[in-house]
Amino acid sequence: MSRTTFIRVVEYWLPSADGSLLEYGGGVFGSATRFEAATEHLCFGRGEGLPGQAWDLGHPIVLKDLTNSYFRRGPAAQAAGLTCGIALPIFDGSTLRAVVVLFCGDDEAHAGAIELWANDADAPADLKLVDGYYGTTGDTFEFISRATAFRKGTGLPGRVWESESPVFLPDLGKGSGFLRAEGAIKVGINRGFAIPCTTPEGQVFVITFLSALATPIASSVGIWEAGHAGEPPRRSFGFSEAEGVLEGVAPAGQAGVVASVLASGQPVVDGAAITIPVAPGGQMRAAMVLGFH
Repeated sequence: MSRTTFIRVVEYWLPSADGSLLEYGGGVFGSATRFEAATEHLCFGRGEGLPGQAWDLGHPIVLKDLTNSYFRRGPAAQAAGLTCGIALPIFDGSTLRAVVVLFCGDDEAHAGAIELWANDADAPADLKLVDGYYGTTGDTFEFISRATAFRKGTGLPGRVWESESPVFLPDLGKGSGFLRAEGAIKVGINRGFAIPCTTPEGQVFVITFLSALATPIASSVGIWEAGHAGEPPRRSFGFSEAEGVLEGVAPAGQAGVVASVLASGQPVVDGAAITIPVAPGGQMRAAMVLGFH
């Protein structure tokens, strides 16, 4: 990862043959080689560690402190500059296929935030902030976020809820539909990426990643929609920090990788890129390809 990104490590965990454990499946670690070495031989029971907690709860969770918590690799995470993580369980119907964990890092020169939005039985029409990591962005933007709610189709979380597909916004300024744009720009945030994570039981969750211009969320982001009636998946959006919005045909072979990921419900690592299924409500509707070059 030649340019520092907000998402610095992505790993995934797969159910063991007897379904009693989560075993290491793979990941993209960039320069975090010590952290990778501390990861490869681990496994987690239900409710153990960050992957096991997400498995047990059945929905995404944010861990804002990797060094003074139940996180088992705290010293290695600290050495790698990782400051927070979010675990995303992936279900096919009611069957767990994988748990993906994305680790982020920020400092005074690299601003970013992670948010987890959800509705509940008392207010099913509104997405409200469940938890978030705001790092060096200060208290004001967090206060605005905690006082904000989104209906389906409004704001970045609401758009993702409506489309049931990831949404990437290269510029949160004028015309982006990002309702907190003024507050975000004041703290230096100008990129947004959100993922739908509705549980198989129907509770809506949306993860958002927000970052500054100097700290891209990833080097590249691709969003793919599942094909219908036997058609192959298609790339609906692509963005590269080097080239901007990507037009035209996706790289050869990428559609095949996406198709296999959607069929298995399990991520695939290809060099410095990882393809991750997106399955709101336990339905394999889309995939995201995150590159770290």
